[in-house]
Amino acid sequence: MVHHAHISGIFAPQREEVDVRGLDVVGEIPKDLHGAYLRNGPNPRFDPIGSYVYPLDGDGMIHRIELVDGTARYTNRFVRTRQMIQEEKAGHAIWAGVTDLYRPGPDEAGELAWTSKDLPDINVVRHGGRLLAMAETDQPYGLDPTTLATLGRESCDGAMAVGSTAHPKIDPDTGEMVLFNYMFEAPYLTWSVVGPDGTALRPPTPVDGVDKSLMIHDMTLTKRYIVLLLCPLVFDIAAAMTGGSVLDWRPQLGTRIALIPRDGGAVRWASDDAFWVWHFANGFDLPDGKVCIDYAQWSYPSGFARTDAPCDGGLVRAVIDPESGHVTRTVVSDRDVEFPRVDDRLLTEDHGTIATLGKTGVRDGAMNAVYFFDLAHGSETMWNPGDAFSIGEPIFMPGAEANYWGTIGTDKTDLSSWFYILPASDPSSGSLAKVRLPIRVPSGLHGAWLPA
Repeated sequence: MVHHAHISGIFAPQREEVDVRGLDVVGEIPKDLHGAYLRNGPNPRFDPIGSYVYPLDGDGMIHRIELVDGTARYTNRFVRTRQMIQEEKAGHAIWAGVTDLYRPGPDEAGELAWTSKDLPDINVVRHGGRLLAMAETDQPYGLDPTTLATLGRESCDGAMAVGSTAHPKIDPDTGEMVLFNYMFEAPYLTWSVVGPDGTALRPPTPVDGVDKSLMIHDMTLTKRYIVLLLCPLVFDIAAAMTGGSVLDWRPQLGTRIALIPRDGGAVRWASDDAFWVWHFANGFDLPDGKVCIDYAQWSYPSGFARTDAPCDGGLVRAVIDPESGHVTRTVVSDRDVEFPRVDDRLLTEDHGTIATLGKTGVRDGAMNAVYFFDLAHGSETMWNPGDAFSIGEPIFMPGAEANYWGTIGTDKTDLSSWFYILPASDPSSGSLAKVRLPIRVPSGLHGAWLPA
């Protein structure tokens, strides 16, 4: 396991928790930028046993970079789940990977015998007075917003009683947090809403028209609809029980698109050829009643499909007609890109610019650059700190006087990690400041900018 690609090198877990103020800065942190960037990602507390499937496996670790008056502070904390506490008592891993059928018994796991491991290691969200470490389908864990200490599992007043997506969306106008959850058994798919005060406005509500369990990682939101892409990555528990894969790519089923009215009306459905989507940038309603969504598209989910065909990516804009079910897809860029982000204050509205993680080559190489696509003007720009760097998800950071983009990068030659601050007005011009982090931050997943 020690040589596994996703628990070595730039992915190797950190086992130490630190809190360091007065970080070294090259350049100058903008004085008008006050807040904190938080990022979550898989970070095994102990060496794994059984299988390890990145990014689904691994304990969560929150990394926080606070920016105040031109200074920077770094803090990291494990998300201490019920199972991690049990493993810390034992001094080693007890639970195996998500694709293993093994579950520890009472001799090892005590009251948690025969349970699956909680894995709130994908994302981090602030809403309704809560700071939440998000899991793929399970309930999140609440965190103390000051110390990052783990508070325990959170149901958000029952809105997450059956679990939640790792990517809920917060409507900037209403303050509502909208989410979905997929399940292995009927009704297979639900959606719910948390009000701006943290109370449940809608409990888990089944989505009509879903007859099988599908993996659905992300969603997008418009003022009228929740938009879910039901790509044909099917959970096959029977195959897993006989040694096969728990996930089966079935392109013959095509991709279905669910437009779920936020007012509780009947679901509108559209269909298209099979493709795969991990992450959305945003969605919004068009004046003619159609729905526009922007996302990172792949020809299939790499690692889960039995095919020798190349897995090509791209940034795609789709327009869906709720009345006819017709879908028009336009390729914005045919580069392999991922982790598309916009200014979160523009969610549900026409967002203008999308930032994505990408490659300096179209298909070849590592994800070592950030691309900025201005859809209003049809322009594309790129920033790359050097080919020796691995770059993480970009994040939009509004300041009092100007706007900025941020990202964490790790130098693969010396394994040092840096937080870069780019001007949103001209990100390709280079960083205004780069903050040296006291430890290497493992290459990971998703985060949020939390204004002070």
